[in-house]
Amino acid sequence: MMNIEDEIKDRLDTRIFCKLTSGLGGCVNLGAVYEIDDGNKIYIKSNTASDSGFMFQGEFFSLESIAATQAIRVPKPKFTMDFTHKEQGAVLVMEYIEDLKGLNKYQAQCGDKLAKLHLDNFNLELEEKRLENWIGKEAARPYINQFGFDMATCCGKIPLDNEWSDDWLLFFARNRLDTQIRMIQSDHGHREIGEIWSKLQLIIPKFFKPLKEKDITIKPSLLHGDLWGGNAGETEDEPIIFDPASFYGHHEFDLSISCMFGGFRQQFYSSYFNLLKKGPGFDERQELYQLFHYLNHWNHFGGEYVDQSLQLMRKLAKY
Repeated sequence: MMNIEDEIKDRLDTRIFCKLTSGLGGCVNLGAVYEIDDGNKIYIKSNTASDSGFMFQGEFFSLESIAATQAIRVPKPKFTMDFTHKEQGAVLVMEYIEDLKGLNKYQAQCGDKLAKLHLDNFNLELEEKRLENWIGKEAARPYINQFGFDMATCCGKIPLDNEWSDDWLLFFARNRLDTQIRMIQSDHGHREIGEIWSKLQLIIPKFFKPLKEKDITIKPSLLHGDLWGGNAGETEDEPIIFDPASFYGHHEFDLSISCMFGGFRQQFYSSYFNLLKKGPGFDERQELYQLFHYLNHWNHFGGEYVDQSLQLMRKLAKY
């Protein structure tokens, strides 16, 4: 019976399959680099959780979707594979990017390319309208007119509810905040969070009133979904983003976690806003969007994120 490495080697159709490094990865997964034929290298993420195949499928589809825009580079995914016994976990096999380091000299380029990623679906809408009267002509990729994603993705190890919705406010309140809050209540029986949430959910439309007053419509953008500083880097030639938890949502959401843990400098934001201007009420919505990430960290790690989440909720509920 083949082990998982034999199965990967067979799937790659390579004679050489030599582990070069191990013990890489982040808070959730392990990573290892392998040399294969012709001196090429691949990167393999692994996780022993029984549902990790589900998680890796979401990341695979996220990477494919971002790559299809050609707006910003991501590692090219090759395939996912469950261990022979699913309860042992799964792997995600992808391109290994040589000399990847932290984002530094390409801060501005990263901001520009992220904005182009967010604008990609807007441009597809324009192209679709342009081709409406051209019989037999279709855009290369379809415009997505809803918020959500074709499959669940994971921000960390927690699956996100990406069920499609026509209404961004409903999607964000129900599929992002309410899901996290229900998880906290289920696991910890926390009473105060429910009391604050009952007030906050009623005033969420107020955070978007400045956009409505300026007749600005929120349209779906393909998002990275978890763009903190640890999920962006660069080579000698260009910026790269990785470890996505993608879905179609309000483009401002992608910026919300970027300033929570450092890694992005002013050049990044200036370049981004040069293409996608700040909408009225941006700063207040950023705090609302950050609440999702604080709650998600509470569900992952507890500790300091409990007080930070509650403090932010109390502040937002007074808006």
